[in-house]
Amino acid sequence: MKKQNRTVARVLGDRAAGPYLAGVVVSSFGTSALGTVAGVWVKDLSGSNTLAALCTLAMWLPTLAGPALGLLADRVRRRPLLIATDLALAAALLTLFAVRSPDRVWLLFTVLLVYGAVLAVQDPAESALLASVVDGELLGDLNGLRTTAAEGVRLLAPAVGAGLYAAYGGPAVAGVDAASCAVAAAVWLLVRVAKEPPRPTADGTWREATAQGARQLWGHPRLRPLVLAGGATMLLAGVNAATTYAVVDALGRSPAFVGVLSTAQGAGSAVAGLLSGPALRRLGALRLAAAGIAVAALCVAARAVPYDVVTVACSAGVGLGLPCVLVAAFTEVQRETPVELLGRVSATAGTVVNAPTVLGLGGGAWLVAVVDQRLLSVATGALLLTVAAALTRPPATAARTTSGEPPRTAAPPSARTGAGPPATAPPGEPRSPAAGWPSAHPARRASRTADRSSSDANPA
Repeated sequence: MKKQNRTVARVLGDRAAGPYLAGVVVSSFGTSALGTVAGVWVKDLSGSNTLAALCTLAMWLPTLAGPALGLLADRVRRRPLLIATDLALAAALLTLFAVRSPDRVWLLFTVLLVYGAVLAVQDPAESALLASVVDGELLGDLNGLRTTAAEGVRLLAPAVGAGLYAAYGGPAVAGVDAASCAVAAAVWLLVRVAKEPPRPTADGTWREATAQGARQLWGHPRLRPLVLAGGATMLLAGVNAATTYAVVDALGRSPAFVGVLSTAQGAGSAVAGLLSGPALRRLGALRLAAAGIAVAALCVAARAVPYDVVTVACSAGVGLGLPCVLVAAFTEVQRETPVELLGRVSATAGTVVNAPTVLGLGGGAWLVAVVDQRLLSVATGALLLTVAAALTRPPATAARTTSGEPPRTAAPPSARTGAGPPATAPPGEPRSPAAGWPSAHPARRASRTADRSSSDANPA
């Protein structure tokens, strides 16, 4: 425990990590508050349940273009990019003060799409920048603490956002989120960048350069299984989330009980953030991810047992397990990717991990209508255990390439040209999650994607 406390103190005292975590708290608050009220705002103005439901989709949709948008992080200087996008998003959010009638709902959807696109650019830019300025040994802890900070804020922000909306309307919430963007931009001004990112190189057309990131990810013997496992996990997490109201019905509870389950899941994720850094050092990325998926699998399956205490404990367990695979995957991406490719590789990994969440939610919504919830929960848990088992296969088998050749041994970060921070600060996102999840998804989203993944995919 003392060693863990010392590590936390090192992270908080780091010249880049400390300010960054402060930015996470503020920016996550604004994002969560707006995300909570956007659908309600549209519903009140339009009276349409369908349009209200599309708000979440509007923010997620740009994730599909993540690999192409992430290339920006490799083509321009990263800190100015983060500052500019935060300020641009703040300006876009201020236009929502004009949304006061049904004929202006289109403006809200436009801003939500812009929001999603900004997050898709910021995630890889944050991941790449932090990997070059934060001590590599602290990256896992930083990503874990980011998860804890974001989840802690998420427990409070929805209630505060709903209260602001009830008292002052949607524009007030948009104003709070715009202010959080401005704070995030100021945080990046405090981060000292000792080593400038590489200048743009002649790497062909935009499509060719984007494909280079995908080839780097797919050809790496450790990153490929981790990222694929993350995508499979979030797909199944989406299916599990779609069963939440059916689970509550089986308990004989009102829909409001979902709030209790969401709180338990958030608490579990906060604990996971504190433990994932030390666990990553002790177990390694593959075993940490496998352990987290296994914990989530058992808890998902146990949701078939219709008892309040069991269901609440299972929600906490899912919250504990899911961030582990996200922290492991994104931290390994930071550590194992050459710095000149880190933007597009991080973006590609984010898309592979996060995009299946939407498919899982949609498929789960259909399945829960035709399959008994208990059977669906057990089957989903069993599939998650299969994913965990795949990560425990011997490296020589699990990492073998599609051509049948033995896996390549990745050079350590210090041996790769341009990879990782200077020698005085060895490398080490969830280097972010985060990613949330989210994941969030660091200051706004190598931070918020991972966080959003773990929380939105599993509201309970």
